[in-house]
Amino acid sequence: MMTFPKKLAATTLAAGAIFLSACQATPTQESTGQYIDSTVISTKVRAKIADDPMVKITDIDVNAFKDTVQLSGFVNTAEEKARAGQIAASVEGVRRVENNITVK
Repeated sequence: MMTFPKKLAATTLAAGAIFLSACQATPTQESTGQYIDSTVISTKVRAKIADDPMVKITDIDVNAFKDTVQLSGFVNTAEEKARAGQIAASVEGVRRVENNITVK
């Protein structure tokens, strides 16, 4: 027969295992920590692009997923597109940039 402390310990261990497995990353889903990191990276990329006088951030969407930044939207010139990609690549934590921006 299990005593209350043993039942509590077993229940806590089981709940902890379930919680930890829910926080693990999969190929199509980020862990909680990765999600937070991706949010920070997206914010930093948006801020750097907004500070650049050559690029209009209003028509660019920035999404980060597992250290990869995807840029999409519209710009007026190929130079703006290239500059947005350079800026994104320069942000700490970015390993890869998918520049899907379309030149109008």
